[in-house]
Amino acid sequence: MRTADGRGGATAVLIATCVSALVVNANTSAVSILLPAISRDVGSSVAQLQWAVTAYSLVGAAVIVTSGTMGDIFGRRRIFLYGLLLFIVSCVWIGLSDSGWAVIAGRAVQGASGATILACGMSLISVATTGDAQVRAVSLWGGASAVGASVGPLLGGALVDIAGWQGLFWVDAVIAAACVPVTLRGVAESSDPTRPRDIDVLGTVLIAVVLVPVILALTEGSSWGWLSLATLGCFALSAGALVAFVAVEKRSAAPLLDLAMLRNGRLVGATLVILIGAAAINGLMYILSIYLQDPATLHMSPLTAAVATLPAMLGMLVISLFVSAIAARLGTRQTIGLGFVISTVGFGVLAGTRLDWEYAMFVLPLVAIAVGMGLTNGPASAMATTVVPATQVGAASGVSNMARYVGSAVAVAACAAVYSGVAANATAAWAAAGDAVAKGMARASLLLTIMSAVGILLCLLARRHRVAHPDSSHVAQAAAAVAHTVPARAAD
Repeated sequence: MRTADGRGGATAVLIATCVSALVVNANTSAVSILLPAISRDVGSSVAQLQWAVTAYSLVGAAVIVTSGTMGDIFGRRRIFLYGLLLFIVSCVWIGLSDSGWAVIAGRAVQGASGATILACGMSLISVATTGDAQVRAVSLWGGASAVGASVGPLLGGALVDIAGWQGLFWVDAVIAAACVPVTLRGVAESSDPTRPRDIDVLGTVLIAVVLVPVILALTEGSSWGWLSLATLGCFALSAGALVAFVAVEKRSAAPLLDLAMLRNGRLVGATLVILIGAAAINGLMYILSIYLQDPATLHMSPLTAAVATLPAMLGMLVISLFVSAIAARLGTRQTIGLGFVISTVGFGVLAGTRLDWEYAMFVLPLVAIAVGMGLTNGPASAMATTVVPATQVGAASGVSNMARYVGSAVAVAACAAVYSGVAANATAAWAAAGDAVAKGMARASLLLTIMSAVGILLCLLARRHRVAHPDSSHVAQAAAAVAHTVPARAAD
């Protein structure tokens, strides 16, 4: 699968990158469904296992930009292969784990590998293709990412009954392993000799130091006390790390984040929208997956719970096929604002969750949230890469993807803390188990309602921005924004 002139064949590049992107995104979206089954098997609480979700996003946020830089310097194929091999190792590690902390550690490693596969995969596509072929390739990669995110929970739920919760990770390991020979035989090495050889290792570490204490404080704050020395110390450590990060980035020869880009108000606005959208949908998927399977509430099996989440995932995917045309007609700000209004209403309905609600009561709010999030993600992703010069499109995409990981990590931790904390307090006040869990679900949904409402405020403060009339590539890239941000000007 190598061309005569020594360049990697585009077909091999597409197979390796699209299949791996599908697997990574399916794995990412499936884990929340598996947490109750993992909890029963390894004897760890679901509250502890939320770190299996947040650790993945936290590490991904720290390395998503660095891994792309390493590919440019040391070879994109080489770093992509390292990502695949690390992903396989992490799957085997998790599949053999017999404790909650082992699963969490494996997921942290998986976060690094997944971010590397996605970052370097896009770079390989950009090198192997040009013009219209590049647009089609990016569209296919984006579609694979979106499909993976949509079918992941269903696949994970189905495999629990067949091979236990470990089944998802064994299947992922096999598929990722199949991508290795395709990459070795059919993908040519490439790098950017003009890029500075410096890697912002300190900036990468500081991103983690900023996020870990915040997530720890959100997770343990209710038990430590929100004004306790431990909680306030965590927030102070994060604040100090943030100050240090800014100082390091100003002096770095190859900064992880070009602070000058933050002067672009439209880019900052689009990035905040992406962060809020990722936070809202990932926070929802976490609490919903736990609530549906709780024996005190609907007591669904993992497969049934996965099917029950499909209105949200499929609804977002379907609306994203039309969102580019809607944005071209209404304008980006108006479309994003409309999306946040719709999702805020949906979350607001879920904030009224009660124990006597049957599953049917959740369907319409889930569809509303899906439509709303679909209307925000695609236009914000496109805006983030169209409001900067062509030379900064890749950097803007990296910033957006980092925001997506950060939003997911912080929101899952916050929602988990509210969900479990409110339920525990209600139980301590002698509420029935089901009522306590329903109160936790309602309060966590209220938090997500507030997050979504902040998005409305952002749109009211933003300036008008209209995208070009969409073609098929814009439609596919909008769909891809369900799971990952792709450059809107891939062909430039």
